Amino acid sequence: MLRDRLPAAAAGLAALALVAASPVLGPITFENITAKSGVHFITDSSPTPVKHQPETMVAGVALFDYDGDGYLDIYFVNGADMPTLVKDGPRYRNRLFRNNHDLTFTDVTGEAGLAGAGYGNGVAVGDYDNDGRPDLFISNVNGNQLFHNNGDGTFTDVTDKARVSGELYQGLKMWTTAAAWIDYNNDGLLDLFVSNYCRWDPIVEKPCIQNGAYAFCNPRAYPALPHTLYRNNGDGTFTDVTAQVGLDRYLGRGMGIAIADYDGDGYTDVFVANDASPNQLFHNIGGKRFDEVALDSGVALAESGNAISGMGADFRDVFNKGRPDIWVTALEKQTFPFFRNIGNGQFADGTAFAGLGLETGGMSGWSNGIYDFDNDGWKDLFVARGNVLDNVELFSARRKEEPNTIFRNVGNGKFKNVSSTAGPDFQLAAQHRGTAFGDLDNDGKIDVVVTTLNGPAEVWHNTSPNSNHWLLLNLHGTKSNRMGIGAKVRLTAADGSVQYNHVTTSVGYACSSDPRVHFGLGASASAKEIDIVWPSGIHQVLRDVAADRIVQITEPQSR
Repeated sequence: MLRDRLPAAAAGLAALALVAASPVLGPITFENITAKSGVHFITDSSPTPVKHQPETMVAGVALFDYDGDGYLDIYFVNGADMPTLVKDGPRYRNRLFRNNHDLTFTDVTGEAGLAGAGYGNGVAVGDYDNDGRPDLFISNVNGNQLFHNNGDGTFTDVTDKARVSGELYQGLKMWTTAAAWIDYNNDGLLDLFVSNYCRWDPIVEKPCIQNGAYAFCNPRAYPALPHTLYRNNGDGTFTDVTAQVGLDRYLGRGMGIAIADYDGDGYTDVFVANDASPNQLFHNIGGKRFDEVALDSGVALAESGNAISGMGADFRDVFNKGRPDIWVTALEKQTFPFFRNIGNGQFADGTAFAGLGLETGGMSGWSNGIYDFDNDGWKDLFVARGNVLDNVELFSARRKEEPNTIFRNVGNGKFKNVSSTAGPDFQLAAQHRGTAFGDLDNDGKIDVVVTTLNGPAEVWHNTSPNSNHWLLLNLHGTKSNRMGIGAKVRLTAADGSVQYNHVTTSVGYACSSDPRVHFGLGASASAKEIDIVWPSGIHQVLRDVAADRIVQITEPQSR
């Protein structure tokens, strides 16, 4: 890339000059195919007049290929009967929809055995036993669940055997919001990082009143919790190593989890967006312990210097410089902070410069993602929006329903809100929560599935009208974990431009996205080089890879 051959002082100007010469592309557009897709799902949080705290939090949705047919299926997490949460179990159930390969889906929940049995919050996809079949971890308010994929279209609840149902903290089961599969020690086995929210007891919960009406309490009314790390023992069981790796010292009201190796030391790090408390960045020290470095690194607080209501997070290289950046969503008046990775373990708050300050100040955001929606080689931003309060109209001029929003990466460090041209249905306002990203029909364009609190899910098919090229990389580990989670990819297109990405399923808030690594190539009909560093340390290079296809890549046995 030209920038790599220039003195450092001139590199930034050269990059801007290259972007300025780039052609103007068509719009990013989506079609709402929910009605014709056969995906009929309504998130039901069992809302009550007194506004129990978990009622506003249900979000989980996952895109994953559970049956190995090459197409992404959809799994939704649901709530339960709130008044009898601790004694009678669920009233509603989760749903699994199988992809029919034509943008329609069939509900196969019953035959798959995936109804769930708790008050659900989120979902995380990972192949914990390396058998080539993705498994499901469900984060619940009242005890988590792990479902093993049997490979015959069915799942088995192995929670008790695996020992991952959730720990007791001061006598109560910890409320888990989200989770991320991560091989923190690079031993080839996926471990489980769990984000816990607050110490909440439905028996003694006191209602909160605002302007004479019930409202959801400020999270600061509830004590924060430590997060949990389960180490994979390789025999179907896990060991809680939270204290051993030093995580028990740090409390946070955990929401979204995003993973990346932000300092290039070969070990995957963890970012947690916290609600009403500073964000946390856990630096992985050689796969042996985690140091919390958010404040020192510049990602703990918003540009204002305040702790925000962090919701969703994604952790990817936005500027094609080989350093993963962090984008966080929050509530109205807080903005959606964008932290630019400037190297040497440091981040700079680039929210205002990126055009995301004033633009997002009036928005309430939940799950989010950083993806190249128009395949131009620059990653864009998507956020699912909706107010926390379902009766916010009683207290302000705001509404609980908000439309989803897309910010297009214009290539010079700035983003533009292009939602108004995204399609006639895209301005649909709802109380959106979860978002999962992936290519539902394998056409090379990233689609989006969004959950709506106490409303129907939305399936958005990417119809962006351009002829840009693309690649989807499906990585299979051998010495590394089977899904290749944590593998880092550097792609050089035929025109010499360079991009970076990595394998992860943990994106946004309490959701799980397509593990395949997506690249938009713009006008380039091939990749000159694909350079992969696996979690094992094995280095693999592919050359002259034709575009517009899904490439299966298996980790070699040695360097």
